[in-house]
Amino acid sequence: MRKNSQPPLIIAELGTSHAGDMVKAKDMIAAASEAGADCVKFQWVYADEILHPNTGMVNLPGGPTRLYDTFKALERPPEFYAELKAEVEARGLLFLCTPFGPRSAAELAALKPKMMKIASPELNYVQLLEQVAGYGLPTLLSTGVSRLADIERAIGIFNREMGVGAGLKPAPTVGTRLTVSLQHITVLHCITSYPAPPEEYNLRLIPNLSALFGVPVGLSDHSLDPVLLPALATALGAAAIEKHFCLCRDDPGLDDPIALPPDDFRKMVDAITMVDTAASYDAAVGAGFKPAPAINTRAIDTLKNDYGSALVDAALGDGVKRLAPAEEANYGRTNRSIHAMQEIKAGETIRAEMLRILRTEKVLRPGLSPEWLPCIIGRKAGKTIPAGEGIRFEDI
Repeated sequence: MRKNSQPPLIIAELGTSHAGDMVKAKDMIAAASEAGADCVKFQWVYADEILHPNTGMVNLPGGPTRLYDTFKALERPPEFYAELKAEVEARGLLFLCTPFGPRSAAELAALKPKMMKIASPELNYVQLLEQVAGYGLPTLLSTGVSRLADIERAIGIFNREMGVGAGLKPAPTVGTRLTVSLQHITVLHCITSYPAPPEEYNLRLIPNLSALFGVPVGLSDHSLDPVLLPALATALGAAAIEKHFCLCRDDPGLDDPIALPPDDFRKMVDAITMVDTAASYDAAVGAGFKPAPAINTRAIDTLKNDYGSALVDAALGDGVKRLAPAEEANYGRTNRSIHAMQEIKAGETIRAEMLRILRTEKVLRPGLSPEWLPCIIGRKAGKTIPAGEGIRFEDI
């Protein structure tokens, strides 16, 4: 958890809302900067790293979508992202991007970013985590649709690959134009639901996860309100606040219906600043007498006056990590598992090129978790496995 004197890093998640249009992307970067973002984030998309073509329709904020086809249309070469990075950094902001597989991760790393991010569905993609950790960059880990063991394993991979915590070398950090310094791992508490119900967010996980794992913890907020959850998270000591950003909620971007347009994003920034200023004031008043409180109860009381105690208490939750009701059905489907890229006939030896670690979504069946991949390669199929389907123990 951050110190009270350090404001959270404010991340504008543009994702793919630019639709591959550089002019629109630069307009969005400018608008995010004007709205008070410290960091602008994108998604490096190659459809074959995320979904099988047979995935079918996926329910998104804008309605049912053939997401594989949409991702194919959003694919852009590395030069596109290099130009985005240059534009973001020219404005004095931090460039951030999410890779979804080995190709996008390698191409992103070649741009020499200051940090990287792993999205919630890839938290169990152990091969990708090992690759990204190998770059030695501070990394944000989103933890939507995850259990405590998933978070522990992901952090363990980064600690092992980066030699952190074993006396081998200090954890790398990245300083922003603010005073916050993010460590080799910063966890983002999240609910994978669009929009996410604020009353299910269980924000007391922010200090609890920080204390448990010894890393900064922030918030990736998919709710619609610009103030409630970001302000509460800041009062609880969040190291970073991430929110989807759009020019207009009526735009056709995948996440635009749940994103904040510039005026609302500015409201969020102002609310975060007010809470953080109050926390800094509390720390100054308490100097020399007792440690400043890690939780800004004064700000929480103000939010209770504005939103009602029932909603605020529900959003705070009990601090016990569990799947939120809104995302529970997605566990095992939004996360990664092993899928057949082609039909594999009964008796056929399973080769590496036949397999890929993908999100399952709703139509296909989930397969084994990614760590089982080495155990599957070289085995024979016990039955015919249709193209796209997840590979299970009973299939080999």
